[in-house]
Amino acid sequence: MGILLVYDTTDEQSFKNISSWIQTIGLNASENINKVLVGNKCDLADKIIDTERGKALAEKHEIKFFETSAKTGLNVQEAFLCITKDIRDRLIAENNSPETSSNASPESSFNDSPKSKSA
Repeated sequence: MGILLVYDTTDEQSFKNISSWIQTIGLNASENINKVLVGNKCDLADKIIDTERGKALAEKHEIKFFETSAKTGLNVQEAFLCITKDIRDRLIAENNSPETSSNASPESSFNDSPKSKSA
């Protein structure tokens, strides 16, 4: 599983809420859940949360950071691809750990294209 923590770069309160969300996640989710911090609406002129504050918060919580614009599409795909790759990598690592007894491969769930079947 993975969580995108999204705040509005034009809203101070939404940024302040991130820390409590991270704390809630820590209390209620598995400890190895993937997280990415996303500052949305970075294209707007009334942006009040600068990029450096977002980066600093992400570094404090040891998570990745993206600034995005849902309006223009800036970095939206990149943020989703990042968390998807991180989840995939974690699942593969967990599957390859000596503690895992399952023979199912998470790679089969993340193939780029479906496998063709012979007739």
